[in-house]
Amino acid sequence: PIAVDTGVTSQAIAAYGNAALIAAESWPECGINWTTLAGIGYVETRHGTYSGKLFGGSSLDEAGVATPTIVGIPLDGSPGVARIADTDGGRLDGDTQFDRAVGPMQFIPESWQRYGRDANGDGYADPHQIDDAALGSAHLLCTSGGDLSTPEGWTRALHAYNMSNEYLINVRDAA
Repeated sequence: PIAVDTGVTSQAIAAYGNAALIAAESWPECGINWTTLAGIGYVETRHGTYSGKLFGGSSLDEAGVATPTIVGIPLDGSPGVARIADTDGGRLDGDTQFDRAVGPMQFIPESWQRYGRDANGDGYADPHQIDDAALGSAHLLCTSGGDLSTPEGWTRALHAYNMSNEYLINVRDAA
């Protein structure tokens, strides 16, 4: 019913809810709500359906993988863009010169290395897979913000994800 009411796929809703439940067990002091993860998922990639192309966006396949894969712009230091040299040999983002954000929750490879988790039980933490990406996001938020049930903790956690106040407002409104 939540998927029908929100227009978000049941697959994405389940991923956000599962990540919040795992976070409650793993980081009980965190207080994260699934709606925060859904807000990030909406802002970043419209829950795994936006690919940056005018036509022919991505969708989540049966395994929860965004297809085609969602890969952001090169973080090459151009105006308004951070400069982040390649950290993964292009393994996740296909770029051996600069990092790019990847997957439904838009992780840069270096952050995925730190926060990525396997939530779907296949033995591999995959930033392109919605369950894994949602849990990776919960991990980053819960270990960066403190108590997300407080305005201060929520703000601190969201700023750890993206330092932009505009981003914070957009996630808040989507959540």
